Amino acid sequence: MLNDIVQPLTDWYRKNKRILPWRDQDKAYYTWVSEIMLQQTRVEAVKPYFLRFVGELPDVQALAECPEEKLMKLWEGLGYYNRVRNMQMAAQTVVAEYEGELPASYEKLLELKGIGSYTAGAIASIAYHIPVPAVDGNVLRVLSRITEDRQDIMKQSVRRQVEQKLQEVMPQDAPGDFNQALMELGAVVCVPNGPAHCETCPVAAFCMAYRHGTVEELPVKAPKKKRLLESRTVLVIQDGERTAIQKRPQTGLLAGLYELPNVEGHLSRKEALEKVKDMQLEPLYIEELPDAKHIFSHIEWRMIGYRIRVASLDTDRELPFIFAGKKQSEKQYAIPSAFRAYVKYMKEESGK
Repeated sequence: MLNDIVQPLTDWYRKNKRILPWRDQDKAYYTWVSEIMLQQTRVEAVKPYFLRFVGELPDVQALAECPEEKLMKLWEGLGYYNRVRNMQMAAQTVVAEYEGELPASYEKLLELKGIGSYTAGAIASIAYHIPVPAVDGNVLRVLSRITEDRQDIMKQSVRRQVEQKLQEVMPQDAPGDFNQALMELGAVVCVPNGPAHCETCPVAAFCMAYRHGTVEELPVKAPKKKRLLESRTVLVIQDGERTAIQKRPQTGLLAGLYELPNVEGHLSRKEALEKVKDMQLEPLYIEELPDAKHIFSHIEWRMIGYRIRVASLDTDRELPFIFAGKKQSEKQYAIPSAFRAYVKYMKEESGK
């Protein structure tokens, strides 16, 4: 069955593939950057990030040498910041051991920090034309429907089975096109949300789920664990035109990024003012801000916020904050999207 889909699917891809800034560039670096960015992020959202990233860091050497704050700023908004930290560590290995070029070997790619079987398969097949599969969520969904397989696609054993099946039919002359064809089919035809567009599918004639009317029942996924709910109070502390931001610890959630000061729990107005006084600041007035929430993969923050004006600062005093204007923050400091609802209250500096 899978042998039958190889040629029609590859032909369809070559005629219908989307134009993407990293596609058909024949650069392993571009493939790598795009695939890491596309984890947990939609294609349309990734395009401007990719162009900005490779514009600033055009090759592995530049990525390896990039200062941390600039790197975090370039990644700001994509989330899952450990992805780009791992990329930099891998880039440093590539510079040290492979003269700045990603190795043309599936096995050696797998040894690099942050590169798993899917990303290694994508780089190896697309950039180096090595006949190995690249199995992501799109491919798992497509294959589960074509073969009408009711195994849980979240299991690693099922992923390995799919990789083995695809390895057996991988075209030697166009492995990259075939892998991208499977991904493309899952992205635009055999879609995850809403009904699949079976009437436009180039391999519908070979699809067991389409034949038996079970497309909407597949793939099978074990239910996700419930997220932990966490209450937080965000403090937008302002000294005139500037707003307090602080750097998070180097380990844990959102490690090493900048944030608006915040604490666990929902503080009352009085408690929030006392908290600011504990910071050796003098609050002048307080304003309640709208509630917000942010969903991480395993935690959901339920946030309340206060904007608090404080008296002008004694510049000789040492504080655990940076007081920055909005433009300075946008240019220099990476503040994760978890705080987006409150970052908008940062003020523009007048330049005085």
